[in-house]
Amino acid sequence: MSLVLLCPGQGGQHPGMFARVGEDARAQPILAQASAMLGTPVEALAADEHRFHNALAQPLVCAAALARWAALRDRLPTITAVAGYSAGELAAHAIAGSFDSTACLHLAARRAALMDAASPADAGLIAVIGLAADEIALLCAEHAVHLAIVNGPDHVVLGGLRSALEAAAAAAVRHGARTVSLPVDVPAHTPLLAPAAQAFEAVLGKTALQPPRLRLLAGIDGSSVVDVARVVHTLAAQIARTVQWQQVLAQAVERGGKVFLELGPGSALSRRVRELHPQLQARSVEDFRTLEGVREWVDAACARA
Repeated sequence: MSLVLLCPGQGGQHPGMFARVGEDARAQPILAQASAMLGTPVEALAADEHRFHNALAQPLVCAAALARWAALRDRLPTITAVAGYSAGELAAHAIAGSFDSTACLHLAARRAALMDAASPADAGLIAVIGLAADEIALLCAEHAVHLAIVNGPDHVVLGGLRSALEAAAAAAVRHGARTVSLPVDVPAHTPLLAPAAQAFEAVLGKTALQPPRLRLLAGIDGSSVVDVARVVHTLAAQIARTVQWQQVLAQAVERGGKVFLELGPGSALSRRVRELHPQLQARSVEDFRTLEGVREWVDAACARA
């Protein structure tokens, strides 16, 4: 088969992010687990003005991906590969079988807490679209910011202190680029969070883990994660290392991926697939009104592939 599942990171949370699975019996255990852990129904938290704060954002995006997977898994064909973007890599591992959904939600909360504790004050992320790699490298060197995520040949995310990011953004605009401030208040995937990466590695080392049963592509380099040692290393390392998302997608294609389904929330990952690989088929669950519509599209897309 040719189906690849994509689990997004934080930034796409919205009040209706659980609407498609709210009444689905298969998704209810996930929603109940997340609600109990967070102390409030996830549907209410998704509408809360604080939904972009790390402590809520990371468990919410994992809960959304896992709830949609639970509702769809019996209706989907064999999975070629699974990949997760930033915090979504935890959900990808739960889908692949490295740990269960309960562990995933607790790891998401712990990851967020460690990142918050390690983060300098007034830091974050910005997207820069329209500069080549050498220009980005110069921008980082001149303004003391870090390359956090590579989404494409001219689409990256930079992390650092807000004052430095603002100066870098102004310089990027002067060179013809477009910039977007992201709703994330920690410099994820940069050396500034090295203490959080080290602490999370220790947390993972005490967690019951299994080798992934599905092909799982690591965010830091697109490699297949095949054993517990790599589960621990790659999940911890990506907190303080650049996420090579363009490379992850290239590796998914190289391994036979032709149809990509983004579990959501949001649709940024499926849009990126279409931009980088226009010959492939990619949609998000949020492109459809119903889960049945998702299933019908996947079946048809896989048949065409």
